Amino acid sequence: MASLIGTFSASPAQAGCRDDIAGARHIGAGEFCVLGFCLYRAELWAPKPPVTSITPTSSDIPFALSLTYERGLSGARIVSTGIDEIQRLATQPIPETTLSAWRDAMRRAFGDVSRGDELCGVYLPGRGARFYLNGSLSAEIDDPAFAQAFFGIWLDPRTRALSLRKQLLGGT
Repeated sequence: MASLIGTFSASPAQAGCRDDIAGARHIGAGEFCVLGFCLYRAELWAPKPPVTSITPTSSDIPFALSLTYERGLSGARIVSTGIDEIQRLATQPIPETTLSAWRDAMRRAFGDVSRGDELCGVYLPGRGARFYLNGSLSAEIDDPAFAQAFFGIWLDPRTRALSLRKQLLGGT
């Protein structure tokens, strides 16, 4: 997700979301920049790289994806861009009732962000996702389809941020 989209530091947000993943280790990191303006730095934490032949979110490996913002963004923009990317990556149309539920869940999870704020999402295979804003739990979404679609924004092979995906998965 262009709008949603740190090297390790012991900030509470990173520690909190990583604590959800047993044996989490740093897999990769990179920046998401558009026209020379970096929007955020992303880091991926997991017990091992979450790669399968399809997408990382089709695996049974939990992971945490942490985004530390370089610029302020409204929560409404984060949600709107996220839904747009989820729809773009979908292999078939997503029913409007599902999109509406996902939009509401994302509004609970994401507020406005400022420079230095950190959003962290935890992928829980077969369960859904958990989100933290600056170290505080902001939402838990018990919907595996949502979790796969949401984290696909960064990790699906068709992401708009291919270089960032490669870096997150441990490439250079």
